[in-house]
This record gives sequence, C-alpha cells and structure tokens, in this order.
Amino acid sequence: MVKSTLDPETRLLYGDSLKAPIGYEFDGGVATTFSMDFETALAVPVSLAFFSCRSREDVLNDPVALLESAERTAEKLVVYVDAGQIRAEKGQGSRLSSLLEKAVVEVKAPNAGSFHPKLWALRFKSLGGTSPTLMRLLILSRNLTRDRSWDAALSLDGKMGTRPVASNRPLHDLLTALPGMAVGQMSEARRGMTLAMADDLRYVDWELPYDCEEMDFHVNGVGSHGWKPSRSKRIAVVSPFVEAQALEHLVSLADHAPKLISRPDQLVCLPAETLSKFHQVSVLDEMAETEDGEETHPNEHQGLHAKLFIQEHGRRTSLTLGSGNATNAALLSGRRTTSNVEVFATLHGLRSKLGGIDDILGEKGFGRMTRSFEPDEVEPTDPADVSADHRLLEARRALARGSLSLRCEAEGDDDTKRWRLWLIPPNVGIPLEKLGRVRAWPITLGEGHAREVLDGIRNGSPVDLGAMALVDLTRFLALEITDDATGHTELFSTGLTVDGLPEERDLAILYWVIDSRQKFMTYLRLLLASFAEQPLPPRFTPNGKGSGAWGAGADDEPMLEDLVRALCTGDGRLAAVDRLVSRLEASKEAGTEDRIPPHFKELWQVFRTVLEASDAR
Repeated sequence: MVKSTLDPETRLLYGDSLKAPIGYEFDGGVATTFSMDFETALAVPVSLAFFSCRSREDVLNDPVALLESAERTAEKLVVYVDAGQIRAEKGQGSRLSSLLEKAVVEVKAPNAGSFHPKLWALRFKSLGGTSPTLMRLLILSRNLTRDRSWDAALSLDGKMGTRPVASNRPLHDLLTALPGMAVGQMSEARRGMTLAMADDLRYVDWELPYDCEEMDFHVNGVGSHGWKPSRSKRIAVVSPFVEAQALEHLVSLADHAPKLISRPDQLVCLPAETLSKFHQVSVLDEMAETEDGEETHPNEHQGLHAKLFIQEHGRRTSLTLGSGNATNAALLSGRRTTSNVEVFATLHGLRSKLGGIDDILGEKGFGRMTRSFEPDEVEPTDPADVSADHRLLEARRALARGSLSLRCEAEGDDDTKRWRLWLIPPNVGIPLEKLGRVRAWPITLGEGHAREVLDGIRNGSPVDLGAMALVDLTRFLALEITDDATGHTELFSTGLTVDGLPEERDLAILYWVIDSRQKFMTYLRLLLASFAEQPLPPRFTPNGKGSGAWGAGADDEPMLEDLVRALCTGDGRLAAVDRLVSRLEASKEAGTEDRIPPHFKELWQVFRTVLEASDAR
C-alpha cells in the first residue's frame, strides 16, 4: 500500500514550517487565521527570526529572545484575524503582547460570515544576495493557537519567476482583499506589504508535493475562485463541524460516499437520513487525542480539527484540504446571504501514487485513529445553548468591529507619572440588549483590574479603566461578556485605536525586559546573531537567590570581536544595532535620557563608533 502524505506518523511542526531555508532569512510574511492567542503569536517571531530555537515553553519563558525576535520581524509581518476571536485569559498577560499591536489586524468577512482562512505566505531572501528569492505557502486547518487537535497542513516552497502563474490567482485575490476587510485603523506600511506579497504570489512556481501531478487553489467568500467540487465516483469527508445541507450537496456529486469522520457532538445533531448516505460514520478515538504521558494546558483544545475532502475519479484522486468545514457558510457560497472566507488547496494525482480513500482513511492510514460513531453516546446540544452562543457571537462582533476606542491621559509629574486609560464608545452607544454584563481590563494587568463597562457602552459615556505604569499601556483589552438569558459567559480580546499613546511606550518595554547588565549582554548577542551562525543562547533562569544567571556565552564578555565581525561581514547585522542606537538617541532628543538604564549607556558610544565606521566603508 502507498503511504499517504496524511499518514498520522507524518508530522509537520508549526514552528519548523516557518523557519527560513539554510542560507536565507525571513523577509516578509502575511498570515490569516480565524482565532489566535497571544502566547502562540508571540512565539512565531522567534521561529521566523532564528534558525534554531528551543522548545515552545522555553521560548515563552525567555523575554529577551521574544523581545528581539519581535523587534527583528516587526516591520515584516502582518497577521489578519477574525474580529472578536483573539483569546484572552483572566490572569495578568505578558507586557510583550503589546509588541504585536502593529502586526495584528482584525478583520470581518464581507458577507456576514466568519473570516476563517488559515494561510501563511512567507518570503525569504538570500543572505549573500546572490540566490533567487524563495517563497513558502502554508495552507492549514489550524488556527494560531496552542490547540493540540488533529489538523492537516500543506507546506509548499517555490521560486519567484518572471511570468504570472494562473493557478495562483485565487491567492493573489485573497491577499489583495485583506486590507479592505480591516475593522480599525491599519498602517500604510502593513497595507503596502500585504499588497506587495499578493503580487509576489502571482509569480511563484511551487514545487509539487511528492506523487502530486497538479494542484489548484480556491478561495470561498472572496472573488470568483471558490471551491466547486466536480462529480466523482466516490467521496469521503473529514470535518469537525458539519451541517446536513452541505453534506448532502457533497454526496450528490458522487456515486458512493464510503466515509464521514467528524465529532460526536456534531454527528448527533444530523438527521438519520443524512448519516445513512455514508457507508461508514466515524469519530476520533479518545486514545488518539493525546499521546501517552502528555499533559495538557487548560486552554489547549483536543480532538479532530482537520478538514479533508477526498474524491476518486476512477484511477485518479483529488484531495482537498484547507480551512473550510462541511458547513453551509463554508461551502455553499452564493446560495446564502451568510458565507465565510475560506482557503483550500486541491492535489490531483494517480490513486496508485497519491492514495485513495481506503489508503488515506483506512485501517493503515488515518482510519486507525478512529472508531465507529454510536448515535446514543452523546446528548444533542441544548437549543438554548445554541441560541446563547449565537447571541454572544453577535455581541463579540459588535464590540470588536471598530466602534470602540481608547484614550490615554498622563497624570502626575515625571517621578510619579501614571497614564489613565479611558474606554470611549460611540456617542450613540451600542445597545447590546441581550447582554447582562460586560467587564473590561487591559490584558497586561489581568482580571483584578476589571471594570464594569456595559452601562457606559450603552449610553455612549467614557469609562475609566484606571491608571497604570507606562509599560502596562496597551491597545489590547480583555472583554468578558455575559448572556442575560442564560448567564453564559465568553472571554476574548480585541485591539482598539488609542488616542494619546506615548511614543516611548515601546522603549519602556525594552527597559523593563533588559533590566540587568547580564540580560543586556545577552540582548546584544541576539542583536549581532547571524542567521547562518548562531542559535538562540541558553535562556535566563533564576539561580535560586532571587536573581538570575545566563548560561555559557552570556556573561560579560568583550563585545568588540562580535562588532568587528558584524562590520566585516556586511550581512545586515549592524542594522539591528543601528535600530537600538537610534532609539536611544531619540530618547536623548526627547529629553528622557535620564530614563536610559546605565548598562545601555555604557556601550552606546562604542556602537556609534562602529556604525560610523560602517558608513565610512
């Protein structure tokens, strides 16, 4: 039997799929996702900026590495996420999450549905400048979250050519449409980068996956290149969320429907007549949801999340994967007023090579991770819960789609200065008639700083969110909303436009992270790290005496050798040093030089001398 590329033993790690090829560095990227959490989003720049890094938990516990990787990719990355679908927690959030403010753009689908595509388009440039630009495309079923569900992904590498490739047109149209979906202010730099990436995608010649002869891209909900499956001999569906009309439409296009794999809570809600059209109906076996000995985080979802549509045309197979479920809003665009934005890729090849339904979903393929569905194993979802979920979704969208803003005001003198944050609703207010409560707090401070804001939002009156330190200012608010009828609550975050945000806030975050000479030395080594030479250094860990210590290579060693090497190679590493020096000098010009920590000042003049030598060359 042919081993399918979707065999459960074939794993694609999210972080590894973002790393630059050897000899290249990250030069730009556009990502789309339905939902995201701050921890996962913060870890992404580390994968983009450095060849080699440690485990996810080590990275998230290393603020110096997070800081420099975020700085290094700050002007090169934009992430589009469905408005109202950024996850939040009740505990105090990382101040470093504020570094994502420019990169994250919240959007809404144009046809009242969900913005649901999961895509990464990445550009890599040669370190030596002599090799052609490379592009990478990821078509995913997973969001930018820490979920541990079973997902499916396609990773493609390609080179920029000189002629447009017709099959790339749907990707171009999707990226071109993204800035127009933004619900709030968006910088011209991010808009321009997105449109430039869209143009680049038109000219990429992708390397086809093994045993694939042809490949198509489809985008539902934008443009005219939606996925319209053709008739086939047999069809199988893998989808965590399902609806009867969409499934029956798919089945009507095939002579036989051998298999449907979904979630028990979804299958139990389908009519028996719809289920009977599939020869076998399965769910993910509970033993397959976690590996032996694995521990899970409270926010980690598990189970089935992959979306696959496999069609057999005699001796040939078409395998479609991507973001769309077998639901009406995802697949039946044009037939309903509500339609999602989705992205798919379809691989075509000989069944003997690419695999067929029995190969991919059989006992020797993904089928060994499943079991038969028993209709009485779960209770159907209570209609009252479904209605509450719908009301809460509508409230999320009303709060996250650009009608709210923030205002920042300074209080006190230079020694005791604080910044008060105000939530500003529109003058006419937002009704939110079906909510019983809304609480809000800056994600950097946590639930202990929550304020009741429902009355102010309804009346159009500003709400005082409290005074805070400069380093805690953020445009990301956590919002907890409560359904009036059922008492159900949901917690999410949204990024609002801030009037009066001090320009020195980002510098305050830098000083907060680099609060010791040892951390400063490690930060400098990261600034001077070559993509081709150095992995991340060992992370900073407590030494048991209330302070910290770095591993080998992070002590107070002379920096001159590293600076001279960076000067001689001319590979762009000094640009990061230039960035730091420019920020320090801007602080001096603004009259806030007294806030610069002593360990920053010590090497300031040395850096300036090296940069002047670089300019002279």
